[in-house]
Amino acid sequence: MTTHQTNSKLLNMTSWLCQILLSITFIWAAGMKWFEPMDQLAQMWPWTADNPLLTKITGVFDFAAGLGLVLPMALLIRPVLTLYAACGTLALMLAAIVFHVSRGESSQIGFNVFVLLMAGFIAWVRGKKTIIHKQ
Repeated sequence: MTTHQTNSKLLNMTSWLCQILLSITFIWAAGMKWFEPMDQLAQMWPWTADNPLLTKITGVFDFAAGLGLVLPMALLIRPVLTLYAACGTLALMLAAIVFHVSRGESSQIGFNVFVLLMAGFIAWVRGKKTIIHKQ
């Protein structure tokens, strides 16, 4: 096996790991935002107390991201959708960072930055694969 093949395999496995971890995280977050009582949710995420509708809407985006980061590639049905889900996750995390900073909650953005970096990595790896396969 060449160095290029080894690196490609490692990138693919690492991307899958990130995709699965983010998928589980997003589906869990969606479930919490949809089914957890608002007062209990506000103890974990204070912003939800002021924005119940936004909480439900972001739950929809979280669920879509959770599915989109894994299912298209796992089922081999339009795998490029995984790239789009990663890009959508980037946009969602940027919006979350701006939202928290605008509310004076800069100390709350660490997790969003971490997810942003993971989604960026997934988009980079899956974008590379998409470009390579098209050539």
